[in-house]
Amino acid sequence: MKNIFPFLMVIFLITTCTQKTTNRTPLETAPFSGIDTLAINDWWNRAANPIIDLNVDRDSVVAFGIYTVANQTLKLSAQLFPLYPEETREVRLALMEGNTWREVQKQHINDIGWSALFHVESWDDSKDVRYQIRHGENAFFEGLIRKDPKTKEVITMAALSCNSNKDRGMRENYVRNINYQNPDLIFFAGDQSYDHTEHTAAWLKFGMQFRETFRNRPCITIPDDHDIGQGNLWGENGKVSKTRGGPDGGYTYDPEYVKMVERCQTAHLPDPYDPTPIKQGIGVYYTSLVLGGIDFAILEDRKFKSGPEGKIPQQGPRPVHVRNPDYDPASIDLPGLSLLGERQLRFLADWGSKNPDLPKVALSQTGFCGGAHIHGTLDNRLHADLDSNGWPQSGRNKALSLLQKAKAVHIAGDQHLATVIKHGISEFRDGPWAFVVPAIVNDYYSRWWWPENEKAGNNPNLNTSLPWTGDYLDGFHNKISMMAYVNPESNSKGGGYGLIGFDKKNKTATFECWPRYVYVTQPGAAQFEGWPITVSMQP
Repeated sequence: MKNIFPFLMVIFLITTCTQKTTNRTPLETAPFSGIDTLAINDWWNRAANPIIDLNVDRDSVVAFGIYTVANQTLKLSAQLFPLYPEETREVRLALMEGNTWREVQKQHINDIGWSALFHVESWDDSKDVRYQIRHGENAFFEGLIRKDPKTKEVITMAALSCNSNKDRGMRENYVRNINYQNPDLIFFAGDQSYDHTEHTAAWLKFGMQFRETFRNRPCITIPDDHDIGQGNLWGENGKVSKTRGGPDGGYTYDPEYVKMVERCQTAHLPDPYDPTPIKQGIGVYYTSLVLGGIDFAILEDRKFKSGPEGKIPQQGPRPVHVRNPDYDPASIDLPGLSLLGERQLRFLADWGSKNPDLPKVALSQTGFCGGAHIHGTLDNRLHADLDSNGWPQSGRNKALSLLQKAKAVHIAGDQHLATVIKHGISEFRDGPWAFVVPAIVNDYYSRWWWPENEKAGNNPNLNTSLPWTGDYLDGFHNKISMMAYVNPESNSKGGGYGLIGFDKKNKTATFECWPRYVYVTQPGAAQFEGWPITVSMQP
């Protein structure tokens, strides 16, 4: 014992000193390498990065909370900045009862992604409740769990998408406008992060930009392709993609990275309809949420969709773009191709048959058609884009038929081009209404609705001065009726957000589309040309 004591003391002193200096031994917290490097291992030794300063004051390590309430169950995700090795991984939830804070739950922070989930059952959704997410002695984030607004006649939702990293500034204008309009729910349709291999840093940046919009109201966030590190995604049930850009289908990055992204962005959503994982153990999150007497379906556009490469005749230099205007659309709509996948189609059928008296809304990443003619620059005209949900056409029509049967409207993002479209399945206008909201930042990759013949379609929208409205075939020969669009020559270069009001009594939805730099509080504040549009939520 005398011989070993000095050795143990040396080990103790080394350990103690290591924990008190910045020369800590790196933590091997992630099984993947080359991704999320800013937030793992000895993250404190990283050089300054352009995304966000991760080494915050220790009283500020609780970045934000994000939540939903469904079926009398509160699910609240706590998002923290990275922690030092000696800091506790315990995070606590406190609720205000009367005039007193009471801690009701403790959870463990996951070092991969630095998030934790609080899950509180038997939640009383008839009253507002203040909450605090606490860490250590002094760090906390405070907000409000709102009561269910079921007594309101009109339920409102703000919808946003595509938070480009070409502008890393704060989003004060969005926060100011949205909080003034005071929606009951906020929906982020995807691409909250554009920093592909650094999701944790980018997700924290997104949270700091927008947390004042969801601090005091429920929020739905769903990841899209850029969030999980890909420019495009055809998930193909979780297979491994082996082609640059992923057109063969599947995921490019380590499944643990994908799971981390989905955990941070979707853990607070209601439990999935069918939690069975897909290939590589990647989870699913498609589900439904009833809020204020509106029944929302939350879909995963990309997870089960077939990749085009090697499955259909290639129609251009890239397997994802159709450049040949003379191609036969039927030649790429082949048996065995999937869009939403059989699992989600079963979910949509079940969702549509339940709660028949409630207005229904489907939320997803992108639109069910090719809603743009020009991509990126004015000289880049595509006949069709296989990244859109216009392909495969049979899968598109199956999904739209179920939405129409459910009497649902569809809200999505992704396209960097705001549109309101009445879909056609067998005939023009026999499908559901869809509102694709604009990009939050639209300065770096714009899209245009610009028919090559520069003519209006049949049955144009007579309530707007926009020249190209009416009935059209998209590049896949899907039937669509364009009612309004926002090309990038518009205010804010087409950047902005959507605000949707669901009128339960009259069974209507009113789509509003607000430019990024408009002050909605000022007299004369105007939406984009063509909006607002009120549509029926009846078949």
